[in-house]
Amino acid sequence: MGKHRILSGIQPTGDLHLGNYLGAIRNWVALQEEYDSFLFMADLHAITVPHDPQQLAENTYKVAATYLACGIDPNKATVFVQSHISAHSELAWLFNCITPLNWLERMIQFKEKAVKQGENVTVGLFDYPVLQAADILLYEPDLVPVGEDQKQHVELTRDIANRFNFQYGSAEQPVIKLPEPMIQKAGARVMSLTDGTKKMSKSDPSEMSRIDLVDPPEVILRKVKRCKSDPTRGLEFDNPDRPECDNLLTLYMLLSGQTKEAVAQECAEMGWGQFKPLLAETMVEALKPIQDQFHSLMDDRTYLESILKQGREKAEAIALTTLGKAKAALGYSQPL
Repeated sequence: MGKHRILSGIQPTGDLHLGNYLGAIRNWVALQEEYDSFLFMADLHAITVPHDPQQLAENTYKVAATYLACGIDPNKATVFVQSHISAHSELAWLFNCITPLNWLERMIQFKEKAVKQGENVTVGLFDYPVLQAADILLYEPDLVPVGEDQKQHVELTRDIANRFNFQYGSAEQPVIKLPEPMIQKAGARVMSLTDGTKKMSKSDPSEMSRIDLVDPPEVILRKVKRCKSDPTRGLEFDNPDRPECDNLLTLYMLLSGQTKEAVAQECAEMGWGQFKPLLAETMVEALKPIQDQFHSLMDDRTYLESILKQGREKAEAIALTTLGKAKAALGYSQPL
């Protein structure tokens, strides 16, 4: 029996940050040893909100380079660009035609994003969970690594697959394979440096809210020095009244490779003036090899493009097979 397959992706909407690395990419690096990993740049999703057309392609290459710089091995994982495989859009349309409107109206993340967009909310933003379902189901993964905040999307994906199978398949011969969510625990939710109750995000208008993986040492030092803390001396995990303290200790724990118990003991008597330089130094040291490799990859566009071509060819073969099964079940004629 072959390896179980996993699939995940990140939108190329800007430089990736520590939340992307600790919450997703670092887990993918470990998982590629055990699973058949399909990892993509979700550039179709990137245009569901206002974007800069001059930067989209460059940002896509940056995300690909970041994957590889963080340790994704193209000999073990399939890395590809979403928009390079038109089956994503085509299967999404087929799913649109069987997905009840009220399923999308209850999606929490749409409601959160819609508030930010105001009158600029588009059909694409409302409908992106259906495209996300197509992204997943095209590759017939066994598991989808997600944080708790994305679990609802995997549940919707399963609902769409079940509905399609009920209407156009059978219990004995389902058309679409159902995946299971793989909920990542440690480090799965890295919080903002300016508000410990909010997730670190590329869309936050304040650059001080996040540590980008390509931030130079002096920028990391400045951001950590100015990040939100509290007046209490002595640092501790898991105090709901000190969310920033918990977040910063967690970052130190994950980047230093220490256990939670060791960090709690080391930092129990520390003040922020002692801890923040320690955290910044740990960040700089942890990110240096990633940054060096990232810049090397970005300088070798030919190699990067060859990896994406290799990934597209492998991914597209699987995607077209799944799309073909879905179209046949719906009764479409086959091109001659």
